[in-house]
Amino acid sequence: MKKNSIKKLIRYLIILAVIPVVGAIGIFVFDNSKFMLFATAIAILSCVPFFMSFEKKETNTSRIVLLAVMTALSVGGRVVFSFFPFFKPITAIVIICGMYLGAEAGFMCGALSAFISNFIFTQGPWTAFQMFAWGIIGFIAGLMHKAFKDSKFSLCTFGGISGFLYSFILDINSTLWLSGTFTFEAYLKITASSLPYTLIYAVSNVIFLLLLITPLGKKLDRVLTKFGI
Repeated sequence: MKKNSIKKLIRYLIILAVIPVVGAIGIFVFDNSKFMLFATAIAILSCVPFFMSFEKKETNTSRIVLLAVMTALSVGGRVVFSFFPFFKPITAIVIICGMYLGAEAGFMCGALSAFISNFIFTQGPWTAFQMFAWGIIGFIAGLMHKAFKDSKFSLCTFGGISGFLYSFILDINSTLWLSGTFTFEAYLKITASSLPYTLIYAVSNVIFLLLLITPLGKKLDRVLTKFGI
């Protein structure tokens, strides 16, 4: 196996295996009592795959700056739309970040957006779930970037699905919080009760993607081409 393939496998294992395990330990072993410690650990781990993906030293700084800008935009978007529950641009921005900067950057943008913005919206056991949910959405967007760039229909479909994916992951936390334990029956009841809000969130993702993909996409393309990233 080539060196690049091994590094790629390690990056993906950190995102798909190590981070969920760390989150699960924080939730089930420590019973949410150390949620901030484990949220910080997830934030640090989410950075590792991105920095491991660096190839050309001369483009590293540009990628970091672009990722910082996209993360700031998603955090700012969540704050600006805080008065409109379930109608926020954060998912759309994370998806666009993953599409143009790569799967690892998409995950890092999603995870850090949740972690940073929750210093405003309140940290809690839900933070780890939000970090993973938005992170995995950005990660998938990075993996599917070609299909999404070629077809707005595919992009918007994923935006809608992302609303459900995010809610389904957060409903695990709601089930644990309300029931004290996880049962599939309780999870289904909570998922069903939150369905109207999930639909609003899914639709808002599509709307923000349609509004942002062209202006943000053009700017990112221009910068990526200029700096050879």
